[in-house]
Amino acid sequence: MPCWLDDERSFSRQPDVSVIEVFADVVCPFTHAGFRRLVAERQVRGRDDVVLKVRSWPLEMVNGQPLDPQVVAEEVRALQASVAPDLFTGFDPTRWPDSSVPALSLAAAALDVGVEEGEAVALALRTALFEDGLDVADSVLLDEIASAHGVVLGDPEVGRSRVLADWREGQERGVVGSPHFFVGDADMFCPTLKISHAHGRFDVELATASFTDFMDRCFA
Repeated sequence: MPCWLDDERSFSRQPDVSVIEVFADVVCPFTHAGFRRLVAERQVRGRDDVVLKVRSWPLEMVNGQPLDPQVVAEEVRALQASVAPDLFTGFDPTRWPDSSVPALSLAAAALDVGVEEGEAVALALRTALFEDGLDVADSVLLDEIASAHGVVLGDPEVGRSRVLADWREGQERGVVGSPHFFVGDADMFCPTLKISHAHGRFDVELATASFTDFMDRCFA
């Protein structure tokens, strides 16, 4: 399943949580744009007490193959042309990671330190990939990000097993793509954007109604 859908998903009942929980992949550009919108809105509302808890939704496992960097480049161009002209400034499809699992494993390890550290690492990984044009499967880069946030990288196989566990849990909870948010008793897929793919091109718009509903729920 791709990291986009053509329709906006409605909220449905889920167990209450104290943070914004989201299943997502590091390599999904729509997630990067959505996270940036959410963080900006958090700052505007002065709600630094609300934190993202980012779980793994490994698209290469969902789809049975890694994302094509040229397709991602098309998605990036669509985002820049419509809703995110200031993002993806250093994106370089020639430095695309062979796998997102190492980065997702680091994000999972960061959650062991704390939810704030987990969010910081999740955002740092996406900034490295989409703004700095870096390969987030590179072990040296991952070590640098881990060290900067007080995270210890463990056995890669243990990390991979945690990514798989998140994926299985996401399936059980009805996750349909990246990003899929759980906020209190509600959940929604990609609530900040409306994305379509027709006639060989991507079209992206701000999902105004669902965005407002989503933000009000996040920062109620």
